[in-house]
Amino acid sequence: MIAATRVPEGMPLPRWLRLAAAILPVAATAVVGSVATQAEIPGWYASLNKPVFNPPNWVFPVAWTLLYTMIAVALWRLLGARPGTGPGRQVWWLALAAFLVQLILNAAWTPVFFTAHAIGAGLIVVAMLLVMVLWTIRLTWRFDRTAAWLLVPYAAWVAFATLLNAAILRMN
Repeated sequence: MIAATRVPEGMPLPRWLRLAAAILPVAATAVVGSVATQAEIPGWYASLNKPVFNPPNWVFPVAWTLLYTMIAVALWRLLGARPGTGPGRQVWWLALAAFLVQLILNAAWTPVFFTAHAIGAGLIVVAMLLVMVLWTIRLTWRFDRTAAWLLVPYAAWVAFATLLNAAILRMN
C-alpha cells in the first residue's frame, strides 16, 4: 500500500507530485480525444459538409500536441504557485478547480461531437469550454502570468473550434 502524501500548509508540492499532477490529467484528456476521433475521421466526419476554413485533418493532431504540452506546463506552473495561507489560497483553489473543469469539458467535447455525432450538443460543450478556458486564464494570471499566457493559444484554438463547430452545425 502506498501512503498518501500530505503537503503541510505553506510547503510547495514536491516536484514529482507536481509533474504527475500536471501531466496525468492532460494526457488522459488527450487519450480520450484520440480514441473518440480515430474511427470517426475517415467515415462520419469525412461525410460532413465543412466550411472552407476547415483545416486539413493533419493539422488537428499537430495543434493538439502543442496545445496539450502548453496546457500541462501551465498546470505544472500553477501547481507551483500554490500560496501558503490567506485569501489568495482560496482563489488559487478556484483557479485549480477552473483548470480541471475546462479539462473535463475538453475531454467531453470529442466523444459528444465525434462518437455521439451530436453536433449541436458539441457546440454547447465547446462554447462552455471556451468560457472556462478564458476564466482559467483570468484566475491563473494572479498566480503565474507565464502559465496564463501559455493558455492563450489554447483559448484561441478553442474559439476557432467553436466557430468551426457552429459552421458544421449550420451546414449539416
